[in-house]
Amino acid sequence: MKLLKQDIEKDHSGYVRLVAEQPEDMWHIYNLIQKGDQLQASTIRGVKSESNTGSVTTDRVRLKLTISIEDVFFDVQAGALRINGRNIVENKYVGLGQYHTLDLEMNQPFTLSKPEWDLISLQRIKDACDITRQADVAAVTMQEGLAVICLLTQYMTVVRQRIEVPIPRKRKGSTTNYEKGVVRFYDQIYRGIKQHVDFSVVKVVILGSPGFVRDQFYEYMMAQAVKTDDKVIMENKSKFLLVHTSSGHKGALEEVMRDPQIKARLADTKSAQEVRALDGFYQMLNSNPDRAFYGFDDVRKAADNGAIGTLMVTDELFRAADIPTRRKYIRLVEDSKASNAEVLVFSSLHVSGEQLNQLTGVAAILNFPLIIDSDAEDGGSEEDTS
Repeated sequence: MKLLKQDIEKDHSGYVRLVAEQPEDMWHIYNLIQKGDQLQASTIRGVKSESNTGSVTTDRVRLKLTISIEDVFFDVQAGALRINGRNIVENKYVGLGQYHTLDLEMNQPFTLSKPEWDLISLQRIKDACDITRQADVAAVTMQEGLAVICLLTQYMTVVRQRIEVPIPRKRKGSTTNYEKGVVRFYDQIYRGIKQHVDFSVVKVVILGSPGFVRDQFYEYMMAQAVKTDDKVIMENKSKFLLVHTSSGHKGALEEVMRDPQIKARLADTKSAQEVRALDGFYQMLNSNPDRAFYGFDDVRKAADNGAIGTLMVTDELFRAADIPTRRKYIRLVEDSKASNAEVLVFSSLHVSGEQLNQLTGVAAILNFPLIIDSDAEDGGSEEDTS
C-alpha cells in the first residue's frame, strides 16, 4: 500500500489518499472502510442521451465521484472491492443523492474520509504501508564477496540491501589479507541484518549460499553476538534457517521456496504468532481457567483490573456497522495497550480467526488469576441486608 496524502485534524476527522499495490492491500482497504465514510475515486458510468430525432444512446463516461458509503462487498477470491453509496458532490452526470457503485482495483488512487479516525484504522494504514511490518520472512543469499538481504511478504520479495566486498585471493604461505576481507564481508552482512530485519515481526531468517559460506557466516555472527552481548541476535537464534543455494544472487531464492522442507518450515509464518497465542489460551483455559477469559464483558473486567497479558481480537469486530460497538472494542484495545498488554488482531479469513470468532471474537490470557463474583456483580443483596 502507498500513502499518497494524509490530513487528520485534532478532532480525529480527516482523510487519507491511498493506492493499493498488491492483492493483500485490498483486504486492508476492506477493513478500513465503514458505513458512513466518504469515498472519492475515478469511475465509469453509463450516461443516456437523446438526439433530436428521439433516439436514445448510452455513452460510457469516466468521472470522479464522491459517495457516502452504505454497503461494501469484498470478493476474497478475486480480491475485488465494490462500494455502494449515494453521491454527495453534484456533477454534470450524477445528481445529489443518486446511487452509484465504485469498483476499487489495484493501482487505482482513492481518497477515504472519516468523521473519526481511530487508532486501529491508523495502525492498519501504517502496517500496510511499511514493508518491514508486513514481512514475516527475511532472507540473505550469499557467496564469497556478494550478499543480498531481502524481505518477503506473501506476495512480493523486496531487496533491502546488496553487499559487495572485494576479498583478496589466498596466497601461498599467507592468508592474512584474505581473512581480513572475509571478516569485513561478514561484518557488513551482520550489520545489514541488524538494520533491516525486525525480529518482532520476522518469524524466519533464511541464510542461503553455495558451499559453506552460510555456515561460516552463521558461526561468525553468533560469536560476535556473544562478544558484544547482542541479545536480539542471541534470543532469536532459533529463527535462522541455513539452506543450500546455487548462488548468492536474489534469483536463488526461487529454488529455496520450491523446496518442500522449506515450504513446511515457512508455512503460515504470518499467523504463527496468533496460532501460538490461541493455543496458549486453550491450554490456560484447561489448566487455570481463572487466567483465561473470553467474551467482551469478562475481558473488559479483566482490563479494568489491569490483568490482561495478551489480548486477542478478530478484525471483524472493528468492522461493526454499529458505531458504539466498534468504539467499545477500540477502547478495550487502547486500555489493554496502556497496561502493556500484547494485542493481537486476528484475520477473520484465517482459521485461527475463525476459531477466535467461535469464542465471541475476543479473548485474553491474564497475567494473574482473576475471580469474578457474579453475585456481587448482581448487586450484593446479601451484604446489603446483613
